[in-house]
Amino acid sequence: MSLASKIAIVTGGAMGIGFAVSTDLAGRGVSVVITDAQDAAAAANRLRDEGHHAIGVKVDVSSETDTDAMAAAAVAEFGGIDILVNNAGIYSTLLPRPFEEIDPAEWRRVMEVNTMGIFLCSRAVLAQFKVRGGGRIINVSSGVAFKGNPFMAHYVASKGAVVSLTRAMATELGRYNVLVNSVAPGFTMSEGVERNPALVAGVKEPSLRGRVLARDMLPADLVGAVAFFAGPDSAFITGQTLIVDGGAYYH
Repeated sequence: MSLASKIAIVTGGAMGIGFAVSTDLAGRGVSVVITDAQDAAAAANRLRDEGHHAIGVKVDVSSETDTDAMAAAAVAEFGGIDILVNNAGIYSTLLPRPFEEIDPAEWRRVMEVNTMGIFLCSRAVLAQFKVRGGGRIINVSSGVAFKGNPFMAHYVASKGAVVSLTRAMATELGRYNVLVNSVAPGFTMSEGVERNPALVAGVKEPSLRGRVLARDMLPADLVGAVAFFAGPDSAFITGQTLIVDGGAYYH
């Protein structure tokens, strides 16, 4: 229970990878603030029903006001912040389409949530990290950042930016003992993805064919990597991206 008594914020934590991470951290003794654009309170209630410490906060990560309120809620409820998991992102609702057919408004929204959201959330918690003498930021990127997958150019670009932002933040924030790393999952069969038949039809089979471990990736497959970067065993690791995709890409 090396994470016991720690306090974590998980963005996009109400479902899929985010809820799997929230559940795993809670099981390790972490007090969890689940943030999401919807259903955050219901997700936190599920954890509390199992005896864990959790609250839910409705947050649009592209809003400076919301992200500041997110940090304030964590401090008010639990007394501080030790860990930020930047998981919120737009993916499962996207329809694969050629580069030239992507709506510029959709491109802007993907970049606002997937990249600026990380900037705003990280900035919002930094003051608490300084007060507490350090902290951990774990950004959720994607294996597509390294493979350049087709028909999702805005998503691929946003996740490539997450990798670069992770490195820049690690360089700047190391002086405050804030470690910044990234986990990059492969195509994951989450609840949101399963609701998008066009996405599943276009991505699932190629993903399975490209993996050494030829099975579906599930949200639970990522939680160990997040816990590692959140815990003491990674205390001298920062600026890194760990790809968790069943051996589809070696980085």
